[in-house]
Amino acid sequence: MGMASRSSELLFFAERGSGPPLLLIHGLMISGDMFEPIVAHLASGHRVIIPDLRGHGRSRGLSSPYTAARLASDLSLLLDHLGIGSTRVLGYSQGGAIAQQFVLDYPMRCDRLVLACTYAFNMATFRERLEGRLVPFLVRLLGMRRFAKLVLSQGLKQVDTERSDWVTRLIADQDARLMIAAWRAAMAFDSRPRLAEITCPTLVIAASNDTAVPIHHARMLHEGIPGSRLVVIDGADHALVWARPDELTRALDEFLRR
Repeated sequence: MGMASRSSELLFFAERGSGPPLLLIHGLMISGDMFEPIVAHLASGHRVIIPDLRGHGRSRGLSSPYTAARLASDLSLLLDHLGIGSTRVLGYSQGGAIAQQFVLDYPMRCDRLVLACTYAFNMATFRERLEGRLVPFLVRLLGMRRFAKLVLSQGLKQVDTERSDWVTRLIADQDARLMIAAWRAAMAFDSRPRLAEITCPTLVIAASNDTAVPIHHARMLHEGIPGSRLVVIDGADHALVWARPDELTRALDEFLRR
């Protein structure tokens, strides 16, 4: 494990394993700890770098804005700090949006890109636009812990109670005010006009029963990114990384270890 301290503006990060670098980018309203079920496996063949994004987890002391461009810039600065020129990148959920921004802004820094349970534009349907407006209200009304329990009761039906409680704690630990600001920044993300600019080898992973980020988002990414591959995990939902980590790592291994 490691923590950067050279600059007050550098992200907190953990590091595991050795080999080709692999940057893991977590989702919204959680921290890099979300990858715990797959880190040991990935670290058996990679130097895994797991930051907490600006405003999240142990990087909550870094000030706003939390735009995709700012978060991608933070990741580039972290790679500079670590002496890494280019890396493999896995972005999960909103982390996939940040991964897209990273490869668009710093194309020479990404060797291979994995986009898991994510999107190019998350305001594509009436339901998504409604949720986009409701979430800040619910966070203010309920607080992070009760909001987490509400979300997980809907979206983590395949996860056992112990794991669900652990994820709830990760979300509950976030600062509600910062998460509202991060959510609003995330809702503004739209990479659709630029998907064709992503030219590094790209794998899109979707869960067939994902209601948080339905499969039409994965198809949009796959169709928009030249030469990308699409893997659909049948029967899985947005909690793929926690409920079916072995299937996720199998897809990652096939793509990353060629």
